[in-house]
Amino acid sequence: MIDKKELVDLIENSELEKTQGDKDIWQKHIYLDDNNVLIVGYEEKEVTDKQDTEEETIKNYYWYWELRDSQTWNILFENHDKIFSFCESEMGSYSDQERVEDVVGDIDEAEVCGWSEKDLIEDISEDIADKVLEWLKTIKRGGE
Repeated sequence: MIDKKELVDLIENSELEKTQGDKDIWQKHIYLDDNNVLIVGYEEKEVTDKQDTEEETIKNYYWYWELRDSQTWNILFENHDKIFSFCESEMGSYSDQERVEDVVGDIDEAEVCGWSEKDLIEDISEDIADKVLEWLKTIKRGGE
């Protein structure tokens, strides 16, 4: 079975890819031993239809992860609890946080979105690895 250090490295360094479809969803597919695939991704929490280029637009996202059977694609375990969330703000053509602040002033993210200070994959990779290793142990015990 994969060790925690190796799993953390895979979670942090695997490439995120946008999924097909209209939703703003990005995922990493990490193939593990024993026909298991770990999917780590994030998706938009709230979709706002109003897109006024003069107003600041806030997009809220949350991280999730799933363990699936790589042969059948059935979900074995999942975590979609939306605890690890982050947000991005856009103002017209400016999407970089610092440029937005230059245009609209200092932004207090705590007031703007459910900021968790866990917006980078590196901030939560150990939490994900711990949970996935627990899931893998559960599967191994069930198969014996």
